[in-house]
Amino acid sequence: MAEEATPLTESEISALMAEHPGWARVGDEITRTFAIRYHGGVALIVHVADVERLVGHHADIDLRWGTVRFGITTHDAGNKLTQADFRLARRIDEIAAAHGAESP
Repeated sequence: MAEEATPLTESEISALMAEHPGWARVGDEITRTFAIRYHGGVALIVHVADVERLVGHHADIDLRWGTVRFGITTHDAGNKLTQADFRLARRIDEIAAAHGAESP
């Protein structure tokens, strides 16, 4: 199994969670919700989707009026958390900041 798809240990997950403020662990998924106006949320999603296509890793995305929620896990690792999930989370944070999204 490639390093990208190797499930992390509980201690590795705890350490990485501490490095990703705003993200919460829900089972074997990390999630974050951003407050952003609806049309800004659409633009945010398109920007994230472009990056996801390039890195080959994708979040589940939920667009609501005034919020966008991202959920990340590695399907290729049996829906477990991997390094790739936390790298994508960091990229989503950077893109969200560029779009003016905030924690609700």
